Amino acid sequence: MRTDSSPGTLPAREHLPAGNAGTPVLDVVIPVYNEEKDLQPCVLRLHDHLTRTFPYAFRITIADNASTDSTPLVAARLEAEIPEVANFRLEQKGRGRALRTVWSASEAPILAYMDVDLSTDLNALLPLVAPLISGHSDLAIGSRLARSSRVVRGPKREFISRAYNMILRGSLQARFSDAQCGFKAIRRDVAQVLLPLVEDTGWFFDTEMLVLAERAGLRIHEVPVDWVDDPDSTVHIVKTATDDLKGVWRIGRALATGSLALDRLTRPFGDDPRDREIQDVPKGLARQLVGFCAVGALSTLFYLLLYTVFRQFSGSQVANALALLVSAVANTAANRRLTFGVRGRGGAVRHQAQGLVVFGIGLALTSGSLAALNAATGNPAHSTELAVLIAANLAATVLRFLLFRAWVFPDRRESGGSTVVAAHTPSSPTYTPSSPTYSTTAPYAPLPQRPVPYSSYDPYQTTQVRAGEAADGSWRDATMRLQPVRPHDTDPGDPR
Repeated sequence: MRTDSSPGTLPAREHLPAGNAGTPVLDVVIPVYNEEKDLQPCVLRLHDHLTRTFPYAFRITIADNASTDSTPLVAARLEAEIPEVANFRLEQKGRGRALRTVWSASEAPILAYMDVDLSTDLNALLPLVAPLISGHSDLAIGSRLARSSRVVRGPKREFISRAYNMILRGSLQARFSDAQCGFKAIRRDVAQVLLPLVEDTGWFFDTEMLVLAERAGLRIHEVPVDWVDDPDSTVHIVKTATDDLKGVWRIGRALATGSLALDRLTRPFGDDPRDREIQDVPKGLARQLVGFCAVGALSTLFYLLLYTVFRQFSGSQVANALALLVSAVANTAANRRLTFGVRGRGGAVRHQAQGLVVFGIGLALTSGSLAALNAATGNPAHSTELAVLIAANLAATVLRFLLFRAWVFPDRRESGGSTVVAAHTPSSPTYTPSSPTYSTTAPYAPLPQRPVPYSSYDPYQTTQVRAGEAADGSWRDATMRLQPVRPHDTDPGDPR
């Protein structure tokens, strides 16, 4: 359930209109540290590929994070010789720090990055960013572990990669297949809200960003890639693996305690078919029923176990009351988080108090059932008591769901009107870049909410969008078509 409609809420996705106004649509960041040998061939090859195959304006940004060799000189020379190349120097190491800094400053609507070794085939670049340009997805990643990917690497790195992603799936319930492939892209409006929540500044930056995006309900597009291992890679596998495991523990603990404000990442109503007004179809009912039934089944088992334990030293009424009280507190907490999607500690005490009222109703039903059973038979068997309690709990469960949905955890969207503001202007970090293509004085506005040509687009204009307007096509799509890429446009620098 979306519980936050603050100005930090992301705007509805829109197809990015094509145009030429000097602003690049795509900014590809290459984070480097002591890469004097590989930097120039990488930039030249990438620039040639984008010039031939990419239908929008682009920029290549070299993010030098504290190199101690001649990498800064190579980067400065490339910036001077190629108009589409920018150079940025950081005095601290860390790939995550470099990406966060450059992405936060860039005015390009689509932000990407790739490793300097160009292990990933560049033909996957356009499929990577196309879903972001069209407004279909929020982030995009290259995957070396997809079924159709073609990967050449040693068994050691293969084992480490697959083991790491299994850890992510088992501990953080991640559904993306490859967290560490150095080939990713993100929409700028998403990055502005997501990046402040990412704490890591090193190699775990990618994983943390993806986990938070997935938990917030953002759409992640995966592209199978062709990938060839770089035998001269300078990544320290043991240290990186240790740091990654520490990051997994930190994120898992934050998600368990609800300390991450993921609600502010949800998108407003208008691009999600589940938010459309459809007659006789309650919003989110099917998902909530599934979650409530799962929580209810576990709560019933927990309740029966507690009742059996308490029955050893107390009467049936006392055992029933104690078991129902403990299981009711656990049931309310589980439904609050899992069924109705309420995160954080705000309102938790009120929800538990309302849950106790619901508990009182359930207690009356089950206690009345036990009283009727004892009145009918003087000394009922334990199995008979359990059967009666199960039947009474089923009736109480139906009533509990209705009360939870209508009273304890009501859908706030139904009472908030149909107009939302699809824009926000978060503050940006202040620093001194080495290229004039980055601005440091003004916040960065989101993508235009109604497609207009760049020549008449005011980047600081806030537009209001009515719920469902983008979905039903009530405004005209002014997007220009992408120019087709000829099948023979391959990269001559690719040995494959």
